[in-house]
Amino acid sequence: MACFFRRRIAAKLAMTLQQPEEAFTAALSAVAVFKKQQTADFKLSLNTLRLNGVLPPSGDIELQAENLATQLKQDSVVEDVSAERGMVLFKVNRQLLVQKLLEPFGNGEDEKFGLNSELFDTLKRGTTLVEYSSPNIAKKFHAGHLRSTVIGNFIANLKQSLGNNVIRMNYLGDWGMQFGLLGAGFGQFGCQEKLKKNPLQHLFEVNDILYIIHIFFLQVYVQVNKEAEHDDGLKQAARDFFRQLEQHESQAVSLWQQFREITVTEYQHVYKRLGVHFDIYSGESFHQDQAQEVVQQLQSRGLLKTSEKGTGVVDLSPDRDMSSVSTVLRSDGTTLYITRSVRVKVVKQSQRKMFTTDKSQMNHFHQLFQILLAMGHSWADRCQHVPFGLVQGMKTRTGEVVFLEDVLDEARARMLHNMSQSKTTKEMDNPEDTAEKVGISALIVQDFKGPLQSDYKFDWDRMLQAQGDTGVFLQYTHARLCSLLRRNEGLEAATFDPAVLHEQTGLTILQHLLRYDEVLYQSAQDLQPKHLVNFLLKLCHLIASAHKELPVKGSPRDVAQVRLQLFRGACSVLANGMRILGITPVDKM
Repeated sequence: MACFFRRRIAAKLAMTLQQPEEAFTAALSAVAVFKKQQTADFKLSLNTLRLNGVLPPSGDIELQAENLATQLKQDSVVEDVSAERGMVLFKVNRQLLVQKLLEPFGNGEDEKFGLNSELFDTLKRGTTLVEYSSPNIAKKFHAGHLRSTVIGNFIANLKQSLGNNVIRMNYLGDWGMQFGLLGAGFGQFGCQEKLKKNPLQHLFEVNDILYIIHIFFLQVYVQVNKEAEHDDGLKQAARDFFRQLEQHESQAVSLWQQFREITVTEYQHVYKRLGVHFDIYSGESFHQDQAQEVVQQLQSRGLLKTSEKGTGVVDLSPDRDMSSVSTVLRSDGTTLYITRSVRVKVVKQSQRKMFTTDKSQMNHFHQLFQILLAMGHSWADRCQHVPFGLVQGMKTRTGEVVFLEDVLDEARARMLHNMSQSKTTKEMDNPEDTAEKVGISALIVQDFKGPLQSDYKFDWDRMLQAQGDTGVFLQYTHARLCSLLRRNEGLEAATFDPAVLHEQTGLTILQHLLRYDEVLYQSAQDLQPKHLVNFLLKLCHLIASAHKELPVKGSPRDVAQVRLQLFRGACSVLANGMRILGITPVDKM
């Protein structure tokens, strides 16, 4: 593995420069590879060593690199040392490269590959709470929720793979004035008899009925919003209903509970399709009592002020001149979203807490963290908002704004059509299930290819291409590797001869795998999935070349065995990386 070579090179540098090995770990990195082009395996950045005080900060950096390269001698691990553009380059022994990188895939350590790296020693481990998806009850589970769901799932998967105890939370928007509107609207436009005819235990079993009931709620919500724009009486009724909820009046709470349970059950159906699960379904309603405690704490600390409009505010301006305030109470004393967002007990149980929402909420979380710090909660520094951009043009063939489930249905249908038209598609037991998984992987990869904060334009045709940098290409490569391994069952050997894998095509794959731990480390640092996506896509391109140039069938047995081990290792890393992204690999396509 990469860590073996990195440690040996660091030890060589430590002995030469009389510094601890740890001083060189961050400065060493695997060299990015290119098809058909031989490269060194690792590079040492002298800039990093100069900044860290290991080398003098002044002088000609290229001359420093050349002088250091001449001091470093070849050995059984490093077979060549050279200098180039202020860096020292290391080429490791080719047989040792093959042996060390392919050994783990023959002894049951496939899933651990790249995860026991010394790079992760500097990362803080512990309990991490990741809050994501968080749709609003009684509103559409819109396609726009896809980003929060898949990004949060990626972060949770990554943190867990790196040894953290991860709590996955879905913090539902299940409280607030929208329920006042819905409660008032249901009284005016709804029909309780429809709910009585389909009790909840039956709704949990019949998804179609559940969906119809949910749409019925949404229609009520849309209608009441339109009516409320021109009806002061309806607005007052909404405020009254929400006040009844906050005061725990049984009739209002019972109706609210029906809305919540019906909607959550539909959401769980969509999450199952996405391969997403949550440890906790929380929501604003769970923290309504705590919101009152927060108000009392703000009052006792002298932080709660009354605005000219009669609302309760917290002054966040540096000079305390009320030039920047956060409203935490309406004029009638009811709480707001930000008040209910101060969830002290939830955050205290985790070393770190992450909120995954679109970038329009950046100011909300900035204010929230400021309020927490003002209340004396130092752990607010462990809270992090992970913002993301918007998806533009996510519509179905009908051109309508869509539910998330509509997007998943169309991705499956389009992928099923593409598979039926392809001459290479294999026979499979459940083509719809395969089309579903491949379609979802296409959605995820299109979402993850760029920086998270950037908006991007949704493109059905480009997303579902089998050729090119898409989720379909990842799945196709994985399925092709699985087919190769199935066709050669029985050829695997407990040991293999690393000396017979000498073609540059195969060595390039191994050089690329040297970067896997670095890619995971970089992803853990900035929480950007693009690093892992681009690494896996490049791996697939390298595998495509190897399929042509390194045949297993018809090769001498020792050559076939080591090539098969190479493909097995590539398949394992590809599958593990896909799972971290939240993609379920398929083995036939």
